[in-house]
Amino acid sequence: MSTWTWILIACGIAFATKLVGYLLPQAWLEQPRVQRTAAGMTVGLLASLVAVNTFVSGTVLTLDARAVALVAAAIALLLRAPFLVVVLIGAAAAAGARALGF
Repeated sequence: MSTWTWILIACGIAFATKLVGYLLPQAWLEQPRVQRTAAGMTVGLLASLVAVNTFVSGTVLTLDARAVALVAAAIALLLRAPFLVVVLIGAAAAAGARALGF
């Protein structure tokens, strides 16, 4: 099959999944287990997105200034800094690492 066929199949699956979500009874969606699972999936998807954007460049794994920025931002989060401060610390850490040639 061609790439476009696979893309159309993936689009159909995504649409069907979303449609099933609308068709489910509201009582099923309000169960604590379903809500915990949905929250866990959100965190897992976000974590995987951050990991891929931090450690992958093209098709290879890399360790560069983005990893330094991620560590600095994680430390700022542990210290309960506001989100804007976390972003600025991460950006400053990446800029510093790049300036030092990392």
